[in-house]
Amino acid sequence: MYAVVETGGKQYRVEQGSTIEVERVAEPGSEISLRPLLLVDGEAVMATPDDLAGVSVTAVVIDEHRGPKIRGFTYKSKSNQRRRWGHRQTLATLEVTDIRKD
Repeated sequence: MYAVVETGGKQYRVEQGSTIEVERVAEPGSEISLRPLLLVDGEAVMATPDDLAGVSVTAVVIDEHRGPKIRGFTYKSKSNQRRRWGHRQTLATLEVTDIRKD
């Protein structure tokens, strides 16, 4: 059984016991609930809001760390306008503890 969950504007395919890296959602050690978009259990596929009303996906925040540096550069030709910038996103490692279907 696996589920497709949404967090931080992105979708992730998760199974029980799997780990994923998402944008920071909570402090390390806390338990969170993820919003399911799809649940596949063998041949049964649940995708409508009525079907997913009884589905819950819980995860534990294991770690928090910084992602890779993203470097950007913008310029306008013929006017000597240049700008360099960088960004490092704070990421969280989640371990999916339970996928429940009520």
